[in-house]
Amino acid sequence: MNFVTSQGNNFTTSSNNMVQGTNFIANSTTMIASSNPPLSRYENQKRRDWNTFCQYLENHHPPLSFVQCSGAHVLEFLRYLDQFGKTKVHLQGCPFFGVPTPPSPCSCPLRQAWGSLDALIGRLRASYDENGGKPEMNPFGARNVRQFLREVRDFQTKSRGVSYEKKRKRPTSSTNNKQKETVVADGGDCSTE
Repeated sequence: MNFVTSQGNNFTTSSNNMVQGTNFIANSTTMIASSNPPLSRYENQKRRDWNTFCQYLENHHPPLSFVQCSGAHVLEFLRYLDQFGKTKVHLQGCPFFGVPTPPSPCSCPLRQAWGSLDALIGRLRASYDENGGKPEMNPFGARNVRQFLREVRDFQTKSRGVSYEKKRKRPTSSTNNKQKETVVADGGDCSTE
């Protein structure tokens, strides 16, 4: 039977085979680390967003817990984030209002893009539920938050001349074939009696 004993930074076995201590430790660490799969990109982003929102609530005057949070606090947070935006949103008085690619710079503000805000709210909504919030009390799904996102989308559509229409899925060819088979099976008669 081989026993491992520690001698300084090395481990030795009773059969006098040297095993580097760092290799032994690294190998055992690797085995432990590999038992926990890494989080997905989405899960990492969701965790970062949740931590950012919780930090915002802690710095709020007065400080709030996420359970006390309402849709109004979510709107404050979204407006706070606008200062870090990178999307040029032209104001109605700007000569480039509605122009997708303006020929020269203007003094209109940089804001958060609607798509970024929409994705953020989706991640925070999921995080709220995962962190013990009641789904029916979720402030990220509040009517005023949904209305705000709709208004941001509509204004940015007009301002930037970019459409945010929802992409529709095309029916697959097998669906079309089933519809044709149904018509043939019915005899193809469309008249009403």
